[in-house]
Amino acid sequence: MSDATMSGSELAELHRELRAVARDLLRRSAAKAGPDQTYPTVDWSLLVDTGWLGLEIPAELDGAGATFAEVAVVLHELGRAAASTPYLGTAVLAVGALCLLEAGAARDDLLRAVAAGGQRPALALPTGDGDSPVFRAVADGAGRVVVSGSADFVPDVPGADRILLLAADESGTPVVVAVRPTDPGVTVSERPVLDETRHLGTIVVEGTRVDPGAVWRFRGADPAASAASARRLLDRAALALACDSLGLAEAMLEATVEYAGTRRQFGRPIGSFQAVKHACADMYVKITVGRELLDAAVRALAAADDPAGPHDQEISVAVSRAKSYLGAAAVDIAGAAMQLHGGIGYTWEGGIHVYLKRALLGRSLFGAPAAHRARLAARFTAP
Repeated sequence: MSDATMSGSELAELHRELRAVARDLLRRSAAKAGPDQTYPTVDWSLLVDTGWLGLEIPAELDGAGATFAEVAVVLHELGRAAASTPYLGTAVLAVGALCLLEAGAARDDLLRAVAAGGQRPALALPTGDGDSPVFRAVADGAGRVVVSGSADFVPDVPGADRILLLAADESGTPVVVAVRPTDPGVTVSERPVLDETRHLGTIVVEGTRVDPGAVWRFRGADPAASAASARRLLDRAALALACDSLGLAEAMLEATVEYAGTRRQFGRPIGSFQAVKHACADMYVKITVGRELLDAAVRALAAADDPAGPHDQEISVAVSRAKSYLGAAAVDIAGAAMQLHGGIGYTWEGGIHVYLKRALLGRSLFGAPAAHRARLAARFTAP
């Protein structure tokens, strides 16, 4: 049963069950973590067994045929647990790109392989404030296509066995080019960052020649439709980080409230002090506002293929609102949580630092708050 055929109550129940299962699995993964590891690691086999890799893959290609709304539930719980997993690079970005492409044997085989856990692709997008393809794919006149360009801070590209490049062809139309890390001219390297829960990398492609069959077109084929699909991929990436930010912000509020109820100072719990109450209330308000913005953006993106659904510009506006607000709010909330935990908040064992560093990285990836606010403001200054 697809989301389109489910009632609101049935869909809400599905999301509650998915959330409960995800939270339980992540709790057990955290319990298995070593004494020096302050965050859970979700390995590839668990992603395969849960079926999370194939949530958005069509049922006829061995997936669940769900929408981004279900993916958002998993992303939210991964953020709440600060889990380390290749889910973002493979199931969210790569699968999202493949589902926007024209159907074909190569694309369909790759989607089936991902659903079965046999392939681990990654998608190389601009990860900063820009939104133009950073790779070029130009015919060489001898029946092949030459690909060049580079992308930095690409999620989960280290360890990927297929890499999908968002590129522009000779006419400037966005396309997706499939390469392998072992192809001549392709170099993939680790990109260490302070956030140890993320695995980012740099990919450099220097004059790599591929067959025309490795250049995949977006559905609709015309330049305007392709540009809209490329924009949707960037919106999807930004929204995925917003889901993660809300999850980790909620985790920080819950941890702080629990600590404030047990930590005693001057003979009473610190949660009884007005300053602590106000700080927790501020955190709660930011989360409540962020949750509303995120829900609106998720609904918009999940309904993108519905003819009666929102327009592409409406989706981008909703996503930029959620990403700009939650990116900043998560950092503020994690920082406040560290202060309210007092001395223990600054220790390695306390684990607050894991969430703060994850929030800081999430704020910057796929558009900082200032970039998304500028994009929103541009609606009022465009001629």
